[in-house]
Amino acid sequence: MATGRRRFKTRDVAWSMAVADGRVHASDGPTLFALDAREGTDLWRLPTDSWVYCLKAERGTVVTGTRGGGIQAWEASTGRKLWEVTGCQTDFETPEAGPALHDGTVYVWQDARLRALDARTGEERWSYPIGDSASCSGVPVRVTAAPDGYVYVSAGTRVLAVDTASGRVRWHFEAPAVFLSPPTFVPGPAVTGGGIYLADYLGTVYALDATDGRDRWRIATEARSSIDPVLVAAGHVHVGSGKGLYTLDAVTGTPKWRFQAGGDIVGSPAVAEGRIHFGSTDHLLYTLKADDGRLRWKLATGGEITGTPVVRDGVVYACSKDRCVYALDAEKGTGTARTA
Repeated sequence: MATGRRRFKTRDVAWSMAVADGRVHASDGPTLFALDAREGTDLWRLPTDSWVYCLKAERGTVVTGTRGGGIQAWEASTGRKLWEVTGCQTDFETPEAGPALHDGTVYVWQDARLRALDARTGEERWSYPIGDSASCSGVPVRVTAAPDGYVYVSAGTRVLAVDTASGRVRWHFEAPAVFLSPPTFVPGPAVTGGGIYLADYLGTVYALDATDGRDRWRIATEARSSIDPVLVAAGHVHVGSGKGLYTLDAVTGTPKWRFQAGGDIVGSPAVAEGRIHFGSTDHLLYTLKADDGRLRWKLATGGEITGTPVVRDGVVYACSKDRCVYALDAEKGTGTARTA
């Protein structure tokens, strides 16, 4: 919408939300509901047995994770429950650690195994012994499904490439420190920057060959608390570590530049039209030139910015903990709208 004027407002708080097929699927915790994405009118709503902490929607199916280890699938158009399993990933009931949904498959962590379930029926397609919380270094398993037919998994200090059809492990990589973020997949050969990229909690950035898991390069930055993935765009790897935003050459790992923010960079940056946008716990939204890291503009908000900005059609959108959403001209930083 061009003006930022409010189109509709729900009577419920949406702790979890996913938009698909013209519907807004959301949960306020104990209730699951669907709205028409244009008008905001109720399509259906129903109570859930326990609090919804994670919600995904795709191809006519909604998948929820609920407190106490439950995972459910629902018919997106009607809210009819399709199936449910219990005893899943009870150690980590957070949105990023919840079930992953991709291309008709739900990936869950249950009984020390990574299980691939049919999204419509709940039937197991395959499972792999990924280990329990202790063997995964006390951090959640993170899953990235890629268009090359593999799912890339970070589990503690390990990274695995698993065939999405068979569950066969193509390769396995072991690092000296724990990964908090999921792998980032970039298509294409390694000579053009294709591969798997991720950073461990110490801030070491890795580039792995997608075909064999070979460690192409690794570069140290600084300790990072972020659980968001690194960003790879236009042949460069952008990663927020501590208070620094680092840009590395994707092929060689050569550091290009580093920008110092006034606070920690928690979310991932966003890149568009030669500019890189990111927020910080110093309450500022920054925009830099992506090629050399020079500051184009910055905007002070009333709270920390810990999420990832979104850029569409020349406008950058960012949420601040001052309870406002900012919509700004991506080139100049001038305001187009701010919604409380």
